[in-house]
Amino acid sequence: MDDYSDNTILIESLQNGDESAYTYLIDTYHHKLCVYANSLVKNVYSAEDIVQNVFIKVWEQRTRLKVDHSLKSFLYKLVYNEFIDLYRKNQSLFSLEKSYYDALNGIVQEEDSESFQRVLNAVNKEIQNLPPKCKEVFILSKKEGLTNIEIAEHLDVSIKTVEAQITKAFSILRTSLEEKVKSVLFLLFSAKKKFRLNNLI
Repeated sequence: MDDYSDNTILIESLQNGDESAYTYLIDTYHHKLCVYANSLVKNVYSAEDIVQNVFIKVWEQRTRLKVDHSLKSFLYKLVYNEFIDLYRKNQSLFSLEKSYYDALNGIVQEEDSESFQRVLNAVNKEIQNLPPKCKEVFILSKKEGLTNIEIAEHLDVSIKTVEAQITKAFSILRTSLEEKVKSVLFLLFSAKKKFRLNNLI
């Protein structure tokens, strides 16, 4: 078994798409990064979102990781960068939540409702094409609004497994969807339970 505690081995395994290495990464750093992110944003939910985005980016950019760089330092740097991005977004005159509604409404206004429905259908189709376990966890989280803890208890799996499956789902969807549809995906699922569309999924 590979020794993922070795920085070089872990990075090389991630570069090769080793999901066990990815799970190890999440298990090892998730809590630490959440604590760090929470110290910046002072909000546990925003901190979790930041960390989840970081893990998504690491997986998506895994082939560009450098074996001679500390992965731990890289993760903390990504968390800080995500915090800065969030801080800048929150400087607008409107709240972050309102901006989701405004942006989504803008898409509806830009095109007719039938066109927007086609975008929703495209998102739905790709969600249905997710691997079975991945799809099940994603739907429980994003449609049913269950927390990660509730999903873990419902499926009798660890919270880390739930988080890894959600992260994997976003990564697959971002890869498979067209650019404009990606923006709708982001808008639909970035506001968590406060923002849902009943006709999706």
